[in-house]
Amino acid sequence: MMEQNDNGSPRQEQFTYRATRQAGEAGRRFAHLWRTSWQKPWVRRGVLALGALVVALGAFWIIFARDLPDGAALADYEPALPSVVRDVNGEPIYSYARERRVQLQYDDYPPLLIRAYLAAEDKTFFSHHGVDITGLAGAVFDYVSKIGSGARAKGGSTITQQVAKNLLTGDAYSPTRKIREMIVAYRMESAMTKQQILELYLNQIFLGRNAYGVQAASRAYFGKDVGELKLHEIAYLAILPKGPSNYRPESKSGYARAIERRNWALGAMLENGWITKAQHAQAVAQPLGTISQRGALFDRGDVASGGYYMEEVRRRLIDIFGEEEKDGPNSVYAGGLWIRSPYDPRIQKSAADALRAGLLRYDAGHGWSGPVGTIEMDDKWAQRLAGSSISVEYEDWKVAIVLSRSGGAAQIGFANGSTGTLPASAAQMPYRKIGGPAFNGMKPGDLILVKPMGGDNYALRNVPAISGGMVVEAVRTARIHAMQGGFDARLSSYNRATQAQRQPGSTIKPFVYAAALDSGMTPATIIVDGPFCVWQSARLGQKCFRNFGGGGAGAQTMRWGVEQSRNLMTVRAASQTGMDRVVRTIKAMGIGDYQPYLSFALGAGETTVEKMVNAYAALANHGRLMDPKVMDFVQDRHGKVIWPKNWRPCDGCNAADWDGKAMPRFGAEGRQAMDAMTAYQVVHITEGVIQRGTATVLADLKRPLFGKTGTTNGPTNVWFVGGSPDLVAGVYLGFDTPRSMGGYAQGGRIAAPIWKAAMAPILEDMPKTPFVAPPGIRMVRVDRRSGKRVYGAWPTTNDAKPAIIWEAFKPETEPRRTIRKEEVEAQEKAAASRDRSGPATSRDSDFLQREGGIY
Repeated sequence: MMEQNDNGSPRQEQFTYRATRQAGEAGRRFAHLWRTSWQKPWVRRGVLALGALVVALGAFWIIFARDLPDGAALADYEPALPSVVRDVNGEPIYSYARERRVQLQYDDYPPLLIRAYLAAEDKTFFSHHGVDITGLAGAVFDYVSKIGSGARAKGGSTITQQVAKNLLTGDAYSPTRKIREMIVAYRMESAMTKQQILELYLNQIFLGRNAYGVQAASRAYFGKDVGELKLHEIAYLAILPKGPSNYRPESKSGYARAIERRNWALGAMLENGWITKAQHAQAVAQPLGTISQRGALFDRGDVASGGYYMEEVRRRLIDIFGEEEKDGPNSVYAGGLWIRSPYDPRIQKSAADALRAGLLRYDAGHGWSGPVGTIEMDDKWAQRLAGSSISVEYEDWKVAIVLSRSGGAAQIGFANGSTGTLPASAAQMPYRKIGGPAFNGMKPGDLILVKPMGGDNYALRNVPAISGGMVVEAVRTARIHAMQGGFDARLSSYNRATQAQRQPGSTIKPFVYAAALDSGMTPATIIVDGPFCVWQSARLGQKCFRNFGGGGAGAQTMRWGVEQSRNLMTVRAASQTGMDRVVRTIKAMGIGDYQPYLSFALGAGETTVEKMVNAYAALANHGRLMDPKVMDFVQDRHGKVIWPKNWRPCDGCNAADWDGKAMPRFGAEGRQAMDAMTAYQVVHITEGVIQRGTATVLADLKRPLFGKTGTTNGPTNVWFVGGSPDLVAGVYLGFDTPRSMGGYAQGGRIAAPIWKAAMAPILEDMPKTPFVAPPGIRMVRVDRRSGKRVYGAWPTTNDAKPAIIWEAFKPETEPRRTIRKEEVEAQEKAAASRDRSGPATSRDSDFLQREGGIY
């Protein structure tokens, strides 16, 4: 009896032995067979051929296909796309692009356009599998026949191969690239539908004018979308893939070649039965119909003045998402972002026109500032001018280059190669730098601004040496509807609305008085308008402030001091309140972070127009401060909102009818930077600046407005900031390198009229709504001059300087003293008598308007 151990049965050992013996026998048989067969020549040749095939396939893969992607990867391909800005109405108005690109879906392209490209490029597209054998054979024969000649053979590429070349394999002229192109094309055809391939092709093909894709080219050449193209326009776009530079409509030879090739494409469409003879005959009779080259993908006339706004949007986008593709998937120039902005073309145009007119009005008579640039003067001057990026978007002005100057005229040229004449009589304004007529200071290569005067004659125009900035902002949302940072963004990209740090002068005073109101003062508080001295330090000694006339108006109400812009009253109120509290209020309103020195109460600190406008908007918004917005939200290329991070859709906001549920509501935005009652008191006081103060030029708008003028020492800057319950706007003028604007320059004389010209047409269509007081405010009848409470009489609405007014007080702060009606009437008679007699000396208010702050 056979024993069994723990490792297994005797049967298992027997099986293992047999398997080993059989394997050995099989090995010996195979070795014998191999030795016998290897003696036969045909076996040796077969084995060597098989080995060579394996090596060849490996080499082929290494050389041609190793780093090529799978065709399926192209289904998720996302090309670099420009970012597009939409205005307040949702219309696309501007794009940020290194290349013009607009991505559409296959169904967005008209069938006739698709057939035109098939006729011109690949009529067998829907029947081949990536490579057209007939076309390939012809291309190979052509290549062989031209070897050594230096001539380039025809491509013979299908649309699928062109997509592969454009996206993956490059444009090198070699058989290697062609083979790689065919491999990718075959893979694409296996992984994608024909429609997907065509969509990629129509979205990516380069068609000249920096346009990639048919939609971008349609905008570039015809200023319309693909759905609006006519047959002859479609046919022209269809011929461009072969070489856009060959069919440039700007040159005579290119135009002729374009007509010939376009008509060939129309003939191919007719031959394939895709158009009728009547359509063919009508299309070939048409001119090309292209428009002149434009600088932006969306180049609407009503956004020409919005360059500063769009540049500000671009800066903020780059800070958030980065600029180039390497910075992330949502970069500005490659991410295909869609930006919804509060930009309003109508408001922007009004603001830009008003600021430009004000700059020109001030600059009139000051002479010519000189050329706006210079370029090298040679036979390529037109190309150099076109590439200089210097242009102007104002009325019908143009940038020209001085070609020559002799006798009584100068020859000038333009970017399109045309020329004109500038008579000496049309360039006689004095040249500021060297004196004498501007005509004598011109030399070849100078870039100047001119205006057409009829025929080939032009007149010299000047960019104002002075500049400025303006911002228009919505009160309740802080959305910026307009921004103008100078005369023209194409001449200077420096945005004076957001980048220029300027002294605000008296426009800071409402915030000084806001601090005083928070400290217990009221609009009726009596403040002495007289000399005021402070001890600064042992080194600096005592500093005395005084008014122009050497004296003061005596004890006056806070309201009167704000309306008349009294510096001494402001300094005294700031001193009594404490400058620490004043600068905290200014900082809380986002204006600036200043040291607690009295000079800052008169506007010695620096800030920007944007910050001042935002702070005034917060005043009108009951002290609630929000960040100023040039962007509402940002979407990625797929429509997903990616900024702001806490953005939420308003579900049901656009419902056609009420669904019986509660109306969607959002919480209050921003932060409470100032007490609501204090903010309203400041607004109510500064309404008086418009009615009877330093900005009465705005009174004839006959609507509730508040605001404050400002003029800084020199005067170097003039300001006005203010607005209605719905919109606030601010404007300043000054030289980029601060210098005196002249003794007559005042905020009420220069800045306020610009504000009026910009805002009058905007406010005209808006309802005349009053400023609404917050809960707790008490409206009390007071004597305007003394601040005493009045009984038995009522304010009048038809008098700009009524004896009795409504004044806003916080609870338990209204004046206890009273004045009788008879006393009010007596005071008014005395004031009228003084007005008739006229001022004996120069008035302090005139001095304050001229001098602004006294520091």
